[in-house]
Amino acid sequence: MIHMRPYNALETKNVKFLVDKQVEFTTIQITETGLKKSILDATASVRAYFKEKNVHDYETQLQGPEHKRIINTYILTEDAQYLTKTSLYRPVTKKGDPRLWVNKVRDVEFLRANDIFAIIAHRGILFAVNLTTINIEKVCASPIDTPLKDLIFEVSREKSSVSDELLGLIKDRMTDWMPAEILADTGIGRTVETILGIDMNPSKAPDYKGIEIKSHREASRVRNTLFTQAPEWAISRLKSGRAIVEEYGYIPEGYNHKSLHVTLSANRPNPQGLGLLVQPQLGLLEADEFSPVALEDGTFRKRNDVAAWQLINLHERLLTKHHETFWIDAETKKEGGRELFRVI
Repeated sequence: MIHMRPYNALETKNVKFLVDKQVEFTTIQITETGLKKSILDATASVRAYFKEKNVHDYETQLQGPEHKRIINTYILTEDAQYLTKTSLYRPVTKKGDPRLWVNKVRDVEFLRANDIFAIIAHRGILFAVNLTTINIEKVCASPIDTPLKDLIFEVSREKSSVSDELLGLIKDRMTDWMPAEILADTGIGRTVETILGIDMNPSKAPDYKGIEIKSHREASRVRNTLFTQAPEWAISRLKSGRAIVEEYGYIPEGYNHKSLHVTLSANRPNPQGLGLLVQPQLGLLEADEFSPVALEDGTFRKRNDVAAWQLINLHERLLTKHHETFWIDAETKKEGGRELFRVI
């Protein structure tokens, strides 16, 4: 599998512009081999994006040409659009690795080898935009209407409407000091949801019409939790949290049993020798045991597997819970045994 190269300056600018406009997309790098053979890998991020947008689910797709899925697609240039089709399929050969191909990319000179393009799913149609050659911000700033400009602003308006609605509610209903419902870590979050008319949210779904709401005390040093996800024990060497504690845990002072309260980083191993390793070629995030001494290139030698997560499942979990997120910072004070807060 080919790893996507880092973005250049124009690609970075285009990605930032799309994110700022709340346009969701996935990216693919065209390789020289892929361009010649008319075949591209549907990477984990592409598969997760298609599934989240209800475009296609590769997990349920059978192998073979008879099970190929065809999606109407527009190739967008700076000033025009070309109707074509995208093929989504799993070949009979090998393991049926997910593939895709956007037809006519050569006919309109849309792509060159090593270019990166974005795919935007909107109302059941795919739109392909070359991030390497097109200055999207310049196109959208022009007084001339183009298909690309129309798409960006249509998607942005639809996304902004719910955000503006929620922001309006926050400004209308949380303008002064308010008492928290309970004196607890979750007190502010629960009160915010009550004020906004949101039922308590024990599920994995977002809070308000697809938007997740996170409340945080300004003075708190506690990290914000994006989501929780247990390792996938079926693909892990150690098959439970208890097994991890038994192998890598320690006995805290004053206790007579092992415990393990640690932070794992992808930069360097922690005191227990544990760290994170991203394996994009395998589609995995691993928790591994590493040697404590760095190699000459600054990396650490892996000693042993511990646990693992599939990247596509983490991607889907993040999209499910944080499709869009409002972060609310609150200033707090205590009066008469109660906690009061106001939104900053």
